[in-house]
Amino acid sequence: MSTLKLPARLRMDDARAAWAQMSPALRAEAAQVLAAAGREVRLSAAPLSDFDSSALSLLLSAARQCNEQGVTLKLDDAPAKLRELARVYGVAELLWVPSNPQ
Repeated sequence: MSTLKLPARLRMDDARAAWAQMSPALRAEAAQVLAAAGREVRLSAAPLSDFDSSALSLLLSAARQCNEQGVTLKLDDAPAKLRELARVYGVAELLWVPSNPQ
């Protein structure tokens, strides 16, 4: 399976276009993952350098779409600022599973 990548820029004015591209790619990747008996769709946030809170909305939509298809979204290489933004908005636990759940 391949890893999908977020764009370098993800702000409110281009989030709709980014989702229009990402949604079908996620759907196709989820189908491939399931066909190979996998459980995770990997999405790299490494390229993301210019973003606002609309990035969180897109990521939550991506996670929801993956869950609806029976797979989990695994977000890799998230910039510290994105993790902090998610924490401030109270959605970090929806995007990243704690490493050592108790």
